Amino acid sequence: MPQKLLLTGGSGMVGRNIQDHPAAMQWEILAPSSRELDLTKSADVENYIAAHKPDLVVHAAGKVGGIQANMAEPVAFLDRNVMIGRNVIMGARAAGVKRLVNLASTCIYPRHARNPLKEEQILTGELEPTNEGYALAKIVALRLCQYIRREDPRFQYKTLIPCNLYGFHDNFDLRSSHLIPAIIRKIDDARRAGDKTVEIWGDGTARREFMFSGDLADAVFRAANEPGNLPDLMNVGVGRDHSINEYYETVARVIGWKGSFTHDLSKPVGMARKLCDTTRQTEWGWQPKTSLEDGVAKTYQHYLETLKP
Repeated sequence: MPQKLLLTGGSGMVGRNIQDHPAAMQWEILAPSSRELDLTKSADVENYIAAHKPDLVVHAAGKVGGIQANMAEPVAFLDRNVMIGRNVIMGARAAGVKRLVNLASTCIYPRHARNPLKEEQILTGELEPTNEGYALAKIVALRLCQYIRREDPRFQYKTLIPCNLYGFHDNFDLRSSHLIPAIIRKIDDARRAGDKTVEIWGDGTARREFMFSGDLADAVFRAANEPGNLPDLMNVGVGRDHSINEYYETVARVIGWKGSFTHDLSKPVGMARKLCDTTRQTEWGWQPKTSLEDGVAKTYQHYLETLKP
């Protein structure tokens, strides 16, 4: 009989990629929608976990968005994500669930932290203002996991810290999307409209690390099966980054758009660089498999098949 996995955020990009992964067949996965289970209601969450008795909880739920969304709604990004994280983690603890994989984000690192970002740098400096609310909520969740494990080591509550993600089931709405899906949407729109230029926020020299979402799903199942040798905190990434300009150039090459780029220097760009140190990941014995070019091509094909007429 397969073990039971409770997955929060099952309808989001990460959650859907987890359910699509071949290893999902080895588990009985519970992925309640927000209509079935409101994660902001602590009693409902606690009762659901107690009733279903999962062997493992993977916490991938949360309110997410890019720079524009984070700047427009800081209250919601802090309040909602703190509530969700607390309710899921404490509900699992109350029900006696001994294994939990919590997903954080590299935005939890200080804005001036030296790259590559090492796990021990968390809470050593001020956060990036453009996504501070979201980052604070993620820090609360990971610390809660650490405290629970510190009080009772039988609770294997571990946190993965993925770099930026893109891939299947991504959000391509320009008002709330992250970088790569936004670039795909902008350049595909330009190709269709015959536009010769596409605008980039800032000068395009800021650097980011992006991993294909299917690779994160692979790491999650590895963590699910081997919680004992997983560190309390571990970055999950590709270990190398590219400039914003290079991401635009890669997408344009994949799509086949031959135009040029302009830069709006008045727009915010966030941190100058975010590159994960993957030493712990390497020692754990795992690496992502998908190259940037292949990942963009797969994501663009998915975009055409699922979102474009």
